[in-house]
Amino acid sequence: MKNTKYFGFVGLGLIGGSIARNLRKLYPDSTILAYYYNKEKINPELLLAKEEGVIDDIVTNFTEGFSQCDIIFLCAPVLKNIYYLPELKKIMKSDCILTDVGSVKGNIHDAVKKENMEAFFIGGHPMAGSEKTGYGNSTLSLLENAFYVLTPTVHTPDTHIDTMQKLVKNIGAIPIILPAKDHDNVTAAISHVPHIIAATLVNMVQDHDDSKEHMRALAAGGFKDITRIASSSPVMWENICLTNPESIISFLRIFNDYIQQTITAIEQNNSKYLLDYFNRSKNYRDSIPNKSVGILEPVYQILVDVLDEKGTIATVSTILASHDISIKNIGIIHNREFTQGVLHIEFYGEEACINAISVLKDYNYEIYNCSEP
Repeated sequence: MKNTKYFGFVGLGLIGGSIARNLRKLYPDSTILAYYYNKEKINPELLLAKEEGVIDDIVTNFTEGFSQCDIIFLCAPVLKNIYYLPELKKIMKSDCILTDVGSVKGNIHDAVKKENMEAFFIGGHPMAGSEKTGYGNSTLSLLENAFYVLTPTVHTPDTHIDTMQKLVKNIGAIPIILPAKDHDNVTAAISHVPHIIAATLVNMVQDHDDSKEHMRALAAGGFKDITRIASSSPVMWENICLTNPESIISFLRIFNDYIQQTITAIEQNNSKYLLDYFNRSKNYRDSIPNKSVGILEPVYQILVDVLDEKGTIATVSTILASHDISIKNIGIIHNREFTQGVLHIEFYGEEACINAISVLKDYNYEIYNCSEP
Protein backbone atom coordinates (compact mmCIF):
# COMPACT_ATOMS: atom_id res chain seq x y z
CA MET A 1 0.00 0.00 0.00
CA LYS A 2 3.02 2.35 0.10
CA ASN A 3 2.54 3.23 -3.56
CA THR A 4 -1.23 3.64 -3.35
CA LYS A 5 -1.87 7.36 -3.44
CA TYR A 6 -5.13 7.89 -5.30
CA PHE A 7 -8.51 6.68 -4.05
CA GLY A 8 -11.88 7.23 -5.68
CA PHE A 9 -15.32 6.92 -4.10
CA VAL A 10 -18.61 6.52 -5.90
CA GLY A 11 -20.98 7.22 -3.04
CA LEU A 12 -19.78 8.52 0.31
CA GLY A 13 -22.35 7.51 2.90
CA LEU A 14 -21.95 5.75 6.23
CA ILE A 15 -19.65 2.95 5.03
CA GLY A 16 -17.85 4.86 2.29
CA GLY A 17 -17.33 7.82 4.60
CA SER A 18 -15.91 5.60 7.33
CA ILE A 19 -13.47 3.97 4.89
CA ALA A 20 -12.44 7.38 3.54
CA ARG A 21 -11.82 8.71 7.05
CA ASN A 22 -9.53 5.77 7.77
CA LEU A 23 -7.67 6.19 4.47
CA ARG A 24 -7.08 9.86 5.20
CA LYS A 25 -5.64 8.94 8.60
CA LEU A 26 -3.50 6.12 7.19
CA TYR A 27 -2.31 7.97 4.09
CA PRO A 28 -2.47 11.70 4.89
CA ASP A 29 -0.67 12.66 1.67
CA SER A 30 -2.96 10.66 -0.60
CA THR A 31 -5.55 12.11 -2.98
CA ILE A 32 -9.13 11.08 -2.25
CA LEU A 33 -11.82 11.90 -4.80
CA ALA A 34 -15.59 11.57 -4.51
CA TYR A 35 -17.87 11.34 -7.54
CA TYR A 36 -21.31 12.96 -7.60
CA TYR A 37 -23.71 12.53 -10.50
CA ASN A 38 -25.49 15.91 -10.28
CA LYS A 39 -23.47 18.67 -11.95
CA GLU A 40 -25.97 21.34 -10.96
CA LYS A 41 -26.18 20.74 -7.20
CA ILE A 42 -23.46 19.06 -5.13
CA ASN A 43 -24.50 16.92 -2.17
CA PRO A 44 -23.99 18.95 1.07
CA GLU A 45 -22.50 15.88 2.78
CA LEU A 46 -19.75 15.76 0.16
CA LEU A 47 -19.10 19.44 0.79
CA LEU A 48 -18.79 18.62 4.49
CA ALA A 49 -16.32 15.81 3.71
CA LYS A 50 -14.23 18.26 1.70
CA GLU A 51 -14.38 20.92 4.43
CA GLU A 52 -13.21 18.34 6.96
CA GLY A 53 -10.32 17.36 4.71
CA VAL A 54 -11.46 13.75 4.34
CA ILE A 55 -11.69 14.13 0.57
CA ASP A 56 -9.66 16.42 -1.66
CA ASP A 57 -12.17 17.09 -4.40
CA ILE A 58 -15.67 16.40 -5.71
CA VAL A 59 -15.91 15.45 -9.38
CA THR A 60 -18.96 15.10 -11.61
CA ASN A 61 -17.22 13.20 -14.38
CA PHE A 62 -15.03 10.11 -14.08
CA THR A 63 -12.49 11.65 -16.45
CA GLU A 64 -11.69 14.21 -13.74
CA GLY A 65 -9.05 12.31 -11.79
CA PHE A 66 -10.53 8.81 -11.57
CA SER A 67 -8.18 7.62 -14.31
CA GLN A 68 -5.35 8.07 -11.80
CA CYS A 69 -7.01 6.07 -9.01
CA ASP A 70 -5.23 3.06 -7.56
CA ILE A 71 -8.41 1.86 -5.83
CA ILE A 72 -12.01 2.80 -6.63
CA PHE A 73 -14.67 2.06 -4.03
CA LEU A 74 -18.25 1.60 -5.22
CA CYS A 75 -20.33 2.70 -2.23
CA ALA A 76 -23.62 3.63 -3.90
CA PRO A 77 -26.72 1.36 -3.75
CA VAL A 78 -26.05 -2.01 -5.38
CA LEU A 79 -27.97 -1.39 -8.58
CA LYS A 80 -26.37 2.03 -9.00
CA ASN A 81 -22.90 0.52 -8.64
CA ILE A 82 -23.64 -1.78 -11.56
CA TYR A 83 -24.87 1.16 -13.64
CA TYR A 84 -21.48 2.89 -13.36
CA LEU A 85 -19.37 -0.08 -14.51
CA PRO A 86 -19.29 0.71 -18.27
CA GLU A 87 -18.23 4.32 -17.60
CA LEU A 88 -15.50 3.27 -15.19
CA LYS A 89 -14.21 0.62 -17.59
CA LYS A 90 -13.37 3.37 -20.12
CA ILE A 91 -11.12 5.36 -17.78
CA MET A 92 -9.55 2.93 -15.27
CA LYS A 93 -5.80 2.39 -15.53
CA SER A 94 -4.60 -1.19 -16.06
CA ASP A 95 -3.52 -1.85 -12.46
CA CYS A 96 -6.49 -0.17 -10.76
CA ILE A 97 -8.44 -2.17 -8.16
CA LEU A 98 -12.22 -1.87 -8.35
CA THR A 99 -14.13 -2.91 -5.23
CA ASP A 100 -17.55 -2.34 -3.69
CA VAL A 101 -19.14 -2.45 -0.22
CA GLY A 102 -22.53 -3.99 -1.02
CA SER A 103 -24.18 -6.62 1.15
CA VAL A 104 -25.08 -8.73 -1.91
CA LYS A 105 -22.30 -9.96 -4.17
CA GLY A 106 -23.74 -12.25 -6.85
CA ASN A 107 -25.33 -9.61 -9.03
CA ILE A 108 -22.34 -7.28 -9.19
CA HIS A 109 -20.04 -10.22 -9.90
CA ASP A 110 -22.32 -11.16 -12.81
CA ALA A 111 -22.24 -7.58 -14.08
CA VAL A 112 -18.45 -7.37 -13.76
CA LYS A 113 -18.11 -10.60 -15.73
CA LYS A 114 -20.44 -9.29 -18.43
CA GLU A 115 -18.31 -6.15 -18.75
CA ASN A 116 -15.10 -8.23 -18.86
CA MET A 117 -13.77 -6.42 -15.79
CA GLU A 118 -13.01 -9.43 -13.57
CA ALA A 119 -9.27 -8.77 -13.58
CA PHE A 120 -9.93 -5.39 -11.92
CA PHE A 121 -12.58 -6.44 -9.44
CA ILE A 122 -12.64 -7.81 -5.91
CA GLY A 123 -15.96 -7.61 -4.12
CA GLY A 124 -16.13 -6.28 -0.57
CA HIS A 125 -18.66 -6.26 2.24
CA PRO A 126 -17.73 -4.52 5.51
CA MET A 127 -20.11 -6.20 7.96
CA ALA A 128 -20.71 -3.17 10.12
CA GLY A 129 -23.22 -0.38 10.10
CA SER A 130 -25.86 1.52 11.98
CA GLU A 131 -29.53 2.38 11.79
CA LYS A 132 -28.19 5.87 11.02
CA THR A 133 -27.11 6.67 7.48
CA GLY A 134 -25.04 9.19 5.55
CA TYR A 135 -21.53 10.59 5.67
CA GLY A 136 -22.41 12.70 8.71
CA ASN A 137 -22.72 9.52 10.79
CA SER A 138 -19.50 7.91 9.50
CA THR A 139 -16.69 7.40 11.99
CA LEU A 140 -13.10 6.17 12.20
CA SER A 141 -14.18 3.39 14.55
CA LEU A 142 -17.18 2.03 12.62
CA LEU A 143 -15.17 -0.72 10.93
CA GLU A 144 -12.92 -1.51 13.88
CA ASN A 145 -12.90 -5.27 14.57
CA ALA A 146 -15.68 -5.80 12.02
CA PHE A 147 -15.51 -8.68 9.57
CA TYR A 148 -14.80 -7.39 6.07
CA VAL A 149 -15.64 -10.04 3.49
CA LEU A 150 -13.66 -10.00 0.25
CA THR A 151 -14.99 -11.90 -2.77
CA PRO A 152 -12.38 -12.16 -5.54
CA THR A 153 -13.30 -13.22 -9.07
CA VAL A 154 -11.58 -16.15 -10.77
CA HIS A 155 -9.40 -13.59 -12.57
CA THR A 156 -8.56 -11.26 -9.67
CA PRO A 157 -4.75 -11.08 -9.43
CA ASP A 158 -3.18 -12.29 -6.19
CA THR A 159 -1.54 -8.88 -5.85
CA HIS A 160 -4.98 -7.21 -5.74
CA ILE A 161 -6.19 -9.67 -3.11
CA ASP A 162 -3.06 -9.09 -1.04
CA THR A 163 -3.41 -5.31 -1.32
CA MET A 164 -7.05 -5.37 -0.21
CA GLN A 165 -6.35 -7.73 2.69
CA LYS A 166 -3.60 -5.42 3.95
CA LEU A 167 -5.81 -2.36 3.55
CA VAL A 168 -8.66 -4.01 5.47
CA LYS A 169 -6.29 -4.92 8.30
CA ASN A 170 -4.83 -1.41 8.33
CA ILE A 171 -8.25 0.17 8.86
CA GLY A 172 -8.80 -2.16 11.83
CA ALA A 173 -11.18 -4.65 10.24
CA ILE A 174 -10.85 -8.43 9.85
CA PRO A 175 -10.56 -9.70 6.23
CA ILE A 176 -12.42 -12.88 5.28
CA ILE A 177 -12.11 -14.39 1.77
CA LEU A 178 -15.28 -16.04 0.41
CA PRO A 179 -16.69 -16.94 -3.01
CA ALA A 180 -19.53 -14.59 -3.97
CA LYS A 181 -22.19 -17.32 -3.82
CA ASP A 182 -21.07 -18.49 -0.38
CA HIS A 183 -21.19 -14.89 0.84
CA ASP A 184 -24.76 -14.44 -0.37
CA ASN A 185 -25.88 -17.69 1.27
CA VAL A 186 -24.22 -16.76 4.57
CA THR A 187 -25.67 -13.24 4.67
CA ALA A 188 -29.10 -14.53 3.65
CA ALA A 189 -29.11 -16.95 6.60
CA ILE A 190 -27.66 -14.69 9.30
CA SER A 191 -28.80 -11.24 8.18
CA HIS A 192 -31.35 -11.00 5.37
CA VAL A 193 -33.83 -13.67 6.54
CA PRO A 194 -33.63 -12.58 10.20
CA HIS A 195 -34.54 -9.07 9.09
CA ILE A 196 -37.54 -10.36 7.15
CA ILE A 197 -38.60 -12.41 10.19
CA ALA A 198 -38.26 -9.38 12.46
CA ALA A 199 -40.31 -7.24 10.09
CA THR A 200 -42.93 -10.00 9.86
CA LEU A 201 -43.23 -10.24 13.64
CA VAL A 202 -43.73 -6.49 13.90
CA ASN A 203 -46.37 -6.51 11.15
CA MET A 204 -48.11 -9.51 12.74
CA VAL A 205 -48.44 -7.72 16.07
CA GLN A 206 -49.55 -4.50 14.39
CA ASP A 207 -52.17 -6.26 12.26
CA HIS A 208 -53.58 -8.42 15.08
CA ASP A 209 -53.51 -6.00 18.01
CA ASP A 210 -56.83 -5.11 19.63
CA SER A 211 -58.47 -1.69 19.52
CA LYS A 212 -56.75 -0.64 22.75
CA GLU A 213 -53.33 -1.69 21.39
CA HIS A 214 -52.49 -3.96 24.31
CA MET A 215 -49.82 -5.79 22.28
CA ARG A 216 -48.09 -2.52 21.42
CA ALA A 217 -48.28 -1.31 25.01
CA LEU A 218 -46.86 -4.54 26.42
CA ALA A 219 -44.20 -5.07 23.75
CA ALA A 220 -41.03 -4.85 25.82
CA GLY A 221 -37.95 -6.99 26.49
CA GLY A 222 -38.08 -10.10 24.32
CA PHE A 223 -40.16 -8.65 21.51
CA LYS A 224 -38.08 -5.48 21.24
CA ASP A 225 -34.83 -7.47 21.34
CA ILE A 226 -35.79 -9.82 18.52
CA THR A 227 -37.26 -7.07 16.33
CA ARG A 228 -34.61 -4.36 16.80
CA ILE A 229 -33.27 -4.81 13.26
CA ALA A 230 -36.71 -4.03 11.82
CA SER A 231 -35.84 -0.36 12.41
CA SER A 232 -33.26 -0.37 9.61
CA SER A 233 -33.72 1.45 6.31
CA PRO A 234 -36.74 0.02 4.38
CA VAL A 235 -35.21 1.12 1.05
CA MET A 236 -31.98 -0.72 1.77
CA TRP A 237 -33.82 -3.92 2.64
CA GLU A 238 -36.05 -3.70 -0.40
CA ASN A 239 -32.85 -3.49 -2.46
CA ILE A 240 -31.32 -6.47 -0.67
CA CYS A 241 -34.39 -8.66 -1.23
CA LEU A 242 -34.47 -7.79 -4.93
CA THR A 243 -30.75 -8.45 -5.46
CA ASN A 244 -30.33 -11.67 -3.44
CA PRO A 245 -33.64 -13.45 -4.14
CA GLU A 246 -32.33 -16.98 -4.69
CA SER A 247 -30.51 -17.32 -1.35
CA ILE A 248 -33.19 -15.47 0.62
CA ILE A 249 -36.05 -17.57 -0.79
CA SER A 250 -34.11 -20.77 -0.17
CA PHE A 251 -33.56 -20.00 3.51
CA LEU A 252 -37.09 -18.65 3.98
CA ARG A 253 -38.39 -22.00 2.76
CA ILE A 254 -36.07 -23.83 5.14
CA PHE A 255 -37.26 -21.58 7.97
CA ASN A 256 -40.86 -22.31 7.03
CA ASP A 257 -40.14 -26.05 7.30
CA TYR A 258 -38.87 -25.53 10.86
CA ILE A 259 -41.99 -23.54 11.74
CA GLN A 260 -44.24 -26.27 10.36
CA GLN A 261 -42.40 -28.92 12.38
CA THR A 262 -42.82 -26.83 15.52
CA ILE A 263 -46.53 -26.35 14.84
CA THR A 264 -46.90 -30.12 14.53
CA ALA A 265 -44.99 -30.71 17.78
CA ILE A 266 -47.23 -28.28 19.67
CA GLU A 267 -50.38 -29.80 18.18
CA GLN A 268 -49.21 -33.27 19.25
CA ASN A 269 -48.04 -32.18 22.73
CA ASN A 270 -44.61 -33.52 21.80
CA SER A 271 -42.74 -32.46 24.90
CA LYS A 272 -39.49 -34.21 23.96
CA TYR A 273 -39.28 -32.49 20.57
CA LEU A 274 -39.98 -29.06 22.06
CA LEU A 275 -37.48 -29.45 24.90
CA ASP A 276 -34.77 -30.71 22.52
CA TYR A 277 -35.62 -27.90 20.08
CA PHE A 278 -35.19 -25.14 22.64
CA ASN A 279 -32.14 -26.78 24.25
CA ARG A 280 -30.39 -27.08 20.91
CA SER A 281 -31.09 -23.47 19.98
CA LYS A 282 -29.98 -22.23 23.41
CA ASN A 283 -26.69 -24.14 23.29
CA TYR A 284 -25.84 -22.90 19.80
CA ARG A 285 -26.89 -19.31 20.56
CA ASP A 286 -24.77 -19.31 23.73
CA SER A 287 -21.75 -20.47 21.70
CA ILE A 288 -21.86 -17.48 19.33
CA PRO A 289 -19.15 -14.92 20.17
CA ASN A 290 -20.42 -11.68 21.69
CA LYS A 291 -19.58 -9.68 18.57
CA SER A 292 -21.76 -7.97 16.00
CA VAL A 293 -21.26 -8.85 12.32
CA GLY A 294 -24.63 -7.71 11.06
CA ILE A 295 -26.08 -4.56 9.63
CA LEU A 296 -26.49 -2.73 12.92
CA GLU A 297 -23.89 -1.79 15.50
CA PRO A 298 -23.72 -3.86 18.71
CA VAL A 299 -25.63 -2.41 21.64
CA TYR A 300 -23.90 -2.34 25.02
CA GLN A 301 -26.48 -1.93 27.73
CA ILE A 302 -27.43 -2.96 31.24
CA LEU A 303 -30.52 -2.93 33.41
CA VAL A 304 -30.19 -1.85 37.03
CA ASP A 305 -32.64 -2.68 39.81
CA VAL A 306 -33.54 0.64 41.41
CA LEU A 307 -36.56 2.35 42.89
CA ASP A 308 -38.41 4.56 40.43
CA GLU A 309 -38.00 7.75 42.42
CA LYS A 310 -36.47 11.23 42.20
CA GLY A 311 -32.68 11.38 42.12
CA THR A 312 -32.15 7.79 40.96
CA ILE A 313 -30.73 8.69 37.55
CA ALA A 314 -28.57 11.47 39.00
CA THR A 315 -27.08 9.16 41.63
CA VAL A 316 -26.14 6.41 39.19
CA SER A 317 -24.86 8.92 36.62
CA THR A 318 -22.63 10.55 39.24
CA ILE A 319 -21.18 7.20 40.29
CA LEU A 320 -20.31 6.29 36.69
CA ALA A 321 -18.95 9.75 35.87
CA SER A 322 -16.69 9.67 38.93
CA HIS A 323 -15.13 6.52 37.44
CA ASP A 324 -14.70 8.11 33.97
CA ILE A 325 -17.40 5.92 32.41
CA SER A 326 -19.27 7.67 29.60
CA ILE A 327 -23.00 7.01 29.12
CA LYS A 328 -24.63 6.99 25.70
CA ASN A 329 -28.21 6.90 26.98
CA ILE A 330 -29.99 6.46 30.33
CA GLY A 331 -33.61 6.32 31.43
CA ILE A 332 -36.25 4.72 33.62
CA ILE A 333 -38.29 1.82 32.20
CA HIS A 334 -41.78 2.27 33.58
CA ASN A 335 -42.88 -1.24 32.68
CA ARG A 336 -40.75 -4.37 32.50
CA GLU A 337 -40.85 -8.06 31.84
CA PHE A 338 -39.65 -10.79 34.18
CA THR A 339 -37.73 -9.49 37.25
CA GLN A 340 -35.03 -7.35 35.67
CA GLY A 341 -34.18 -3.78 36.60
CA VAL A 342 -35.97 -0.63 35.65
CA LEU A 343 -33.02 1.69 34.97
CA HIS A 344 -31.76 1.24 31.42
CA ILE A 345 -28.21 2.42 30.64
CA GLU A 346 -26.54 2.25 27.23
CA PHE A 347 -22.81 2.69 26.62
CA TYR A 348 -20.59 3.52 23.65
CA GLY A 349 -18.47 0.39 23.93
CA GLU A 350 -18.01 -3.00 25.54
CA GLU A 351 -15.23 -1.86 27.89
CA ALA A 352 -17.39 0.90 29.38
CA CYS A 353 -20.24 -1.56 29.86
CA ILE A 354 -18.02 -4.07 31.67
CA ASN A 355 -16.51 -1.36 33.89
CA ALA A 356 -19.96 -0.01 34.75
CA ILE A 357 -21.14 -3.43 35.86
CA SER A 358 -18.14 -3.80 38.15
CA VAL A 359 -18.49 -0.31 39.63
CA LEU A 360 -22.23 -0.51 40.26
CA LYS A 361 -21.92 -3.94 41.85
CA ASP A 362 -19.44 -2.39 44.29
CA TYR A 363 -22.28 -0.05 45.28
CA ASN A 364 -24.54 -3.09 45.80
CA TYR A 365 -26.74 -2.51 42.77
CA GLU A 366 -28.33 -5.55 41.12
CA ILE A 367 -27.17 -5.56 37.50
CA TYR A 368 -28.46 -7.40 34.43
CA ASN A 369 -26.21 -7.38 31.37
CA CYS A 370 -28.47 -7.28 28.32
CA SER A 371 -25.95 -6.24 25.68
CA GLU A 372 -26.99 -7.32 22.21
CA PRO A 373 -24.33 -9.13 20.14
